[in-house]
Amino acid sequence: MVDKSVQRPSNVAVYFTVDTTRGDPVPDLKPTDFVIHEDGQPVSLFESKQTILQPEVAAIHYTLLLVDMSGSVVSSPDVPRLVSAASTFAERVAPYQKLAVYAFDGSPHLTPMVGFGGNAAAGIQALGTYQPRDPSTNLNGAIVEALDVLDRQLAHGAAPLRFGTLVVFTDGSDRAHRVPTEAMRKALKETDLDVYAIAVGGEINNSEVRAIGRTGTFTSKNREDITRGFDDIATRIEGFSKRYYLLSYCSPARAGQHVVEIEARKGRKRGRLKSEFKADGFGVNCDPNQKPAFNVHRPRIRSLPGKAGKS
Repeated sequence: MVDKSVQRPSNVAVYFTVDTTRGDPVPDLKPTDFVIHEDGQPVSLFESKQTILQPEVAAIHYTLLLVDMSGSVVSSPDVPRLVSAASTFAERVAPYQKLAVYAFDGSPHLTPMVGFGGNAAAGIQALGTYQPRDPSTNLNGAIVEALDVLDRQLAHGAAPLRFGTLVVFTDGSDRAHRVPTEAMRKALKETDLDVYAIAVGGEINNSEVRAIGRTGTFTSKNREDITRGFDDIATRIEGFSKRYYLLSYCSPARAGQHVVEIEARKGRKRGRLKSEFKADGFGVNCDPNQKPAFNVHRPRIRSLPGKAGKS
């Protein structure tokens, strides 16, 4: 469970994830795939009018794609492959998350290609003609600044529940030394964001990449694996997005403290969660489509377990 909303006249809404025991997301469940119990007794599907609301009414997910456009990338023949891979990544992620694209080179600051929820395709295509202001690689500084950009975006998000993800692509290590590695790792340790790393090229250091991509990594010495790296991380983020459900129903309770249990059913598989709520003052005329009243905060729900990939 991520969070719940309880409000009059008798509305109960629960935002939660559904995964298999192996950590695979379970998408496309319908209201009838859930059974609701209160205090151990089943709640009638027709009486409760249970429904699945669009998650956007309660939660918003932001992803920042941070792309290494240092001299070693721009001067290589990999730019068209990188642009194509990033474009496919955007096509897969943008339907579920507000996507932004930023580039970095050896300069002190990032270069925004497109803001959150903007025209990601156009921003990514512009990478094809990107010319670095400094051919070095300010990887550490770029990560620290990108985390700050995401934090500011989350602070001003419109939905009460806010999630953030940073995806870093690089072909090597920090060369500019503008920001110490210790400072970068400290920023990663202190953030509550998910962070993935795609590292492809002969100069990558696997231990450094793992320290960056604490949620998932893809590493390869073969530069032709750029496409596979972006695809692997896109699969992870898609799965992360599809595992969320916002189930709303009208409780038959009218007073007192109660335990609600929601069971998800798909074929022979079952999954359950429990929560408590207070029904004091509950009454009639409940509309399950009423917008839930979640408190504004940033829940910490870790992404699906395991590494994304390694070559």
